[in-house]
Amino acid sequence: MSSYSRFRTRIPVRPDDIDMNRHVHNSKYSDYVLAARYDQMERCYGMAMDAFLERGLSWVVRASYIEHKRPLRLGDIAEVETAIAAIGKHGVKVEFEILKEADGKTVAKGWFDYTLVCVAKGRPQIIPGDVAAIYSI
Repeated sequence: MSSYSRFRTRIPVRPDDIDMNRHVHNSKYSDYVLAARYDQMERCYGMAMDAFLERGLSWVVRASYIEHKRPLRLGDIAEVETAIAAIGKHGVKVEFEILKEADGKTVAKGWFDYTLVCVAKGRPQIIPGDVAAIYSI
């Protein structure tokens, strides 16, 4: 992962996360990363999503990649670790690793490219200097 700060969020596996194969459905891993980023934006960076919305800004996913290593099952706790990998003019690349709390083994890893957009126009927005500074920790 990157040289920027890494943060972790614990997410319990819920019954509605489970698929017919009795493990977490692959689509839920994206949900886990999104939930972790919302938590970490407020708790770790000190700038919750509401602060972006108040400025007329929002983050959208431009691209993502997930590599699945092993399953999570009902009763497991996922630990979602994320770090900013790069900050660009209009977006950030966030690397992530999801671990099974019980044994610390990686269950999935990958990245998300997020683009900052102006809500009113629906167009990419240059990342303000204060936001870049906050995310550079």
